[in-house]
Amino acid sequence: MSRNNKQASQDYYNRKQANHYTDYHVRQPQELMDFLMAVVTSGNRTRAKQLLTQRMVYVDKVITTQYNTPLRDGQLVQIAKSGHLHTLNNPFVHIVYEDAFLIVIDKAPGILTNAPLEGRENNVKRILDEYLKRGNKPVRSHTVHRLDRYTSGLMVFAKRRDVQEIFMEHWQEIVTDRRYEAVVEGRMERDTGTVRSWLYDDKRFMTHSSPTETEEGRLAITHYHTLQRSDNCSLVEFKLETGRKNQIRVHMQDLHHPVVGDLKYGAQTDPIGRVCLHAYRLAFIHPITHEQLQFDSPVPVEFGKLMKSV
Repeated sequence: MSRNNKQASQDYYNRKQANHYTDYHVRQPQELMDFLMAVVTSGNRTRAKQLLTQRMVYVDKVITTQYNTPLRDGQLVQIAKSGHLHTLNNPFVHIVYEDAFLIVIDKAPGILTNAPLEGRENNVKRILDEYLKRGNKPVRSHTVHRLDRYTSGLMVFAKRRDVQEIFMEHWQEIVTDRRYEAVVEGRMERDTGTVRSWLYDDKRFMTHSSPTETEEGRLAITHYHTLQRSDNCSLVEFKLETGRKNQIRVHMQDLHHPVVGDLKYGAQTDPIGRVCLHAYRLAFIHPITHEQLQFDSPVPVEFGKLMKSV
């Protein structure tokens, strides 16, 4: 799990940067936790765990959070003198979790996951790449899945190509829980239900739904649970069994309860200037460490206000 990163920038250790770290050199093979307790925290396991949790431990210039990372003679372990030294201060992207292999972020509405290859528009991937570059980290972000421009919530990006490939090839086995909440138009008739259809795109990149299997369609299954109703709208939770493009938006159009603000897929109202859909939970098995991880993002307060105001 440890990485040498021989191509890391030599400027990483210039005088300004060096003042931010305390350097320790590994003299014999051992696990990271043992090294921290012996060399850094004077046997204090709780403090060692805090350093890892707070992303303050670097092994050969890479943030390392796994306590059992094997160390080799000659490696460099650094402890940041303040937590989250290379933080990302961006109104559209908040980092929830980061290790040597992946980044979990909370995306604000109004920004694309990726821009077209020839496009110059700002996007989440570009922001993460710039963040990694500023931190002198010799890696780039790799897109694993996407959220629509006006959908907010949790996403995971890989920091290595092989990690991206594991996610994409084994998505159904790795991702154990994905949930969304949305405000939809009208009063939902049922408390719970499942929408199952085949989704396909036309030449204008509009997604359509077919109740029967089609040659170009991909099976999409959405489970829903109505949380709250008002006179004109409902707050609904969704659990995805599949992760198709525009899946929730199109399935709610199928039920004649389009997501509020989703003018592209049938909504008649747009009271807060965005699609009222939020990816609030993401749980998966770490593709490298096999640790079970779960992340939750607060549902936007505007959703609750919207339910009370209509």
